[in-house]
Amino acid sequence: MNKIALAALLAVACGSAAAADVLHIYNWNNALSPDTAKRFEQSCKCRLVQDYYGDNEEMLAKLAAGAKGYDMVFPTVFAVNTLLKQGKLQPLDKSKLPNWKNLNSGYLQLNQPFDPGNRHAAPTVVSLTLIGYNATQLQKAGVADKANSWALVFDPAVLAKIKGKVTVLDSQRELMAAALMYLGKDANSANPADWKAAADAIRKAKPYWAAFNNQSYIKELTVGNIWVALGYSNDLFQAQQDAKSAKRPFELAYRPQREGNVLAIDNMTILKDAPRPDLAHKFINFMLDGKNASEISNQIGATNPVKAAEAFFKPQIKANPVIMLDPSKGKYVALKDLDVKSRRELNRLWSQVKIGS
Repeated sequence: MNKIALAALLAVACGSAAAADVLHIYNWNNALSPDTAKRFEQSCKCRLVQDYYGDNEEMLAKLAAGAKGYDMVFPTVFAVNTLLKQGKLQPLDKSKLPNWKNLNSGYLQLNQPFDPGNRHAAPTVVSLTLIGYNATQLQKAGVADKANSWALVFDPAVLAKIKGKVTVLDSQRELMAAALMYLGKDANSANPADWKAAADAIRKAKPYWAAFNNQSYIKELTVGNIWVALGYSNDLFQAQQDAKSAKRPFELAYRPQREGNVLAIDNMTILKDAPRPDLAHKFINFMLDGKNASEISNQIGATNPVKAAEAFFKPQIKANPVIMLDPSKGKYVALKDLDVKSRRELNRLWSQVKIGS
């Protein structure tokens, strides 16, 4: 074989090898910054290709329908358990994850009931479902002292002072969980009597609410159209920052409630049929590095399960008590998946609540 032919053959071979070095991940929208993705590609000398989903059910449905070619998905902790039951995840090889030591053990403990032995999932993004509020307007309305309680969303006597200025998530699990905690019950209760009590609490509060709102509550809170929003901590962080940037004549705040809050832990997992589990392990180890993990908190205001990330937080992140929460303190609960019968009953109750019967 002459030198030109050999060179051409080697070029084709190298090109094929380079083309094969691609990590395919199915991820949440806006969970990974372009800068972080680019640095990973540089570190692994590979290409990162992402598809996106908006909730766990969408991701689970796509995988159940037979989607192939993904190396990784990022399920919230209850969905980790669903994927394990379906046999879709492979165990993590901890020998390839030296940065595993950087994880906060408290989040590993919260994952344990869903992933026994922490064998299949590495925590990556954490958020709370809580109340964001216009502190200036609540002070004027005389209900600022209620912001640390779900009473601000469910107590008619409190709501009468802020009628039409409250939105809640259009999510049956999140809203029912909040109502259950307001009543002093387990957020994961599937007891029919508890669900009836929670549904009744929602019905009594509903006339005082402006809307069920998942989509625009950040903007509505930022411009001052609403004063209270039941939402997600990273969304409320964004609203707070947007209001400051726009120099709004009021202060936005958010805080956990004394009765308890739902804590959502999203995880990095490797699918059993992943084409490139080697690259997936490299990605997980990369994201467990403190500097890389810190961008999750610095950019989207999410609580961080990587303890080593704190050294790289911006000052305003370090000063934020929600982002810096300790999972071993406070009443934080992860939602569990429901069985088919319970899911059907909750759907029925939710429909009745939404139409007002």
